[in-house]
Amino acid sequence: MRKTQGSFLSLPFVISGFFLALIILGCVFAPVLAPYGESAQDLSASLASPSAEHLLGADKMGRDLYSRLLFGGRVTLISALGVVFLSFFIGAPLGLFSGYYGGKFDSIVGRFCDVLLSFPSLLLAFLLVAALGRGIGSAVTALGIIYVPMLTRLVRSLTMVEKNKTYAEAAESVGFSRPYIIFRHILPNCVDTVLVQLTLDLAYAILDLAALSFIGLGVSPPTADWGAMLEEGRNFLLQSPLLALAPGAAIVLTVISLNIFSDCITQYLDPQGRLLPSFEKMEKRKEQQK
Repeated sequence: MRKTQGSFLSLPFVISGFFLALIILGCVFAPVLAPYGESAQDLSASLASPSAEHLLGADKMGRDLYSRLLFGGRVTLISALGVVFLSFFIGAPLGLFSGYYGGKFDSIVGRFCDVLLSFPSLLLAFLLVAALGRGIGSAVTALGIIYVPMLTRLVRSLTMVEKNKTYAEAAESVGFSRPYIIFRHILPNCVDTVLVQLTLDLAYAILDLAALSFIGLGVSPPTADWGAMLEEGRNFLLQSPLLALAPGAAIVLTVISLNIFSDCITQYLDPQGRLLPSFEKMEKRKEQQK
């Protein structure tokens, strides 16, 4: 089968999927793959260079960088998933009910989204974390709330399109309740687009969580986190550059892979971005005839 723009067999999809799988598996099996504990210290190995004992070297406290990178990835990814799930469980119902019922409820939800979107996202996150208290839980909650308006607006627009289709009108004429129609019929037809948005939000959440940890509003020491590790390593760029380069590269690689992966999914789900197999055969015949 020819590799079209939206094919799952495209090279960008395979490469990004491979890196994502590698990162996820490494973080999931961190206790098995890491040669040392997350906070295991060896002061004699302070700022040690990469070696057989420490594959990526050690930080100023003698903690193995490779081990902390794996454990820090678990914290980063789980926290980012928490942000995405929180925004989905709040934003999706708001968008569904707002788009389906309209009226005053839609106006209230719209004004709520406008207020949140009027502030710079990171500045609002700083304020919410300061109000909730420092910690990774507060950071996840703050970012989850900030991501709600974007998802709410997306789901609202999708719902307004779906509710005017024949299947929704037929279900309502048969006598199904509106909540049943919303969650049983309309929501499944919005899942594809929402899934793509959630994949993008996951990449943004990793960046925002790293930013919060970098300025000290995320995880608390000695817990490992890519953003916190980046902040710790920036003070030793000349002595041991890997302390900053390793977590920075992990963040960049993960975010880029997620963006490419999301883009490939978008192209595949777009009917105009791919050709059906039968149509491909017809085009091949035309090319051969020419």
